[in-house]
Amino acid sequence: MNGPHDLGGQMGFGPVAPEKDEPYFHAAWEKRALGVTLCSGAMGAWNIDESRHARESLHPADYYASSYYEIWIKALEVLLKRHGFISERDLAAGIAVDPAATPKRVLKAENVPAVLAKGAPCDRPVVTPARFKVGDRVRTKNFNPAGHTRLPRYARGRRGVIEAVRDGFVFPDSNGHWQGENPQWVYTVVFDGTEIWGEGADPTLSVSIDAWESYLERA
Repeated sequence: MNGPHDLGGQMGFGPVAPEKDEPYFHAAWEKRALGVTLCSGAMGAWNIDESRHARESLHPADYYASSYYEIWIKALEVLLKRHGFISERDLAAGIAVDPAATPKRVLKAENVPAVLAKGAPCDRPVVTPARFKVGDRVRTKNFNPAGHTRLPRYARGRRGVIEAVRDGFVFPDSNGHWQGENPQWVYTVVFDGTEIWGEGADPTLSVSIDAWESYLERA
């Protein structure tokens, strides 16, 4: 979907101003927000793509008015309600009021280091050969999906060159809606700045993205 997170090339948001020596967390509650989100995800009711889509589906006014971890917590509320772990009455009361779903598993404190070290690899074998090779000229498809997608809005309908052929990976567009992992080849595609940003763009600029095979067609 064209969510509020998709800011590449959008005007009116000012320059990116990286914070020098930025800490991992700006407040103690942010640590807890990260921990609660990870432990909730470990219950096994949703996958990373559904989690990401929940954040990107927040109302733009809410999204832009929220800090990074506020977005995480607001999306977590959506997921917990969607899967029956909390209700609106629970949130209003600040305690459990209604019956809740039973998690598939519970992440215990002593298991956290091993679980985080293991991660959640999303590389998968693909039975069909890669459709493109390094040096091929391609065009990204121009679409406006209603659901989740990892093709940035600014890179749709643009011509680029395959810079690298990666492995097969879970396809987020289907996985985020529980329609199967449907792994595809992923390619690094490089675009000239003028192709992305148009007339007046810095001619020395290039932009690279990782794109799933179904996002691409031959140019």
